[in-house]
Amino acid sequence: QVQLVESGGGLVQAGTSLRLSCAASERPFSSYAMGWFHQAPGKEREFVAAISWSGDNTYYADSVKGRFTISRDNAKNTVYLQMNSLKPEDTAVYYCAASRTTYASGSYYRNLYGYDYWGQGTQVTVSS
Repeated sequence: QVQLVESGGGLVQAGTSLRLSCAASERPFSSYAMGWFHQAPGKEREFVAAISWSGDNTYYADSVKGRFTISRDNAKNTVYLQMNSLKPEDTAVYYCAASRTTYASGSYYRNLYGYDYWGQGTQVTVSS
């Protein structure tokens, strides 16, 4: 059972940046593809970004492409989401997720059902 713990959320103004972190309890962390999703009040959980086990492949939702960057440090069992130029519509709870499916297409990792483990989430609020 992988435990995922997100951190780094908070209240910020539009146009600023935040970096989310997700620490995993499981070793080897590198055996999991990782993803970030967000969920705004009254809405479904949506894909934000994903990264392959090696870090060689990354995938982004169109709404965050060019503003957000996903990365991972397998030595630290941690995945990051650098969020720049934040907008009020980025306000949501952000969830980290781990997928045991090591080799898959980008469309697979964009689907929340492709993930086996989830963190508790961290709130990001962007004021205008």
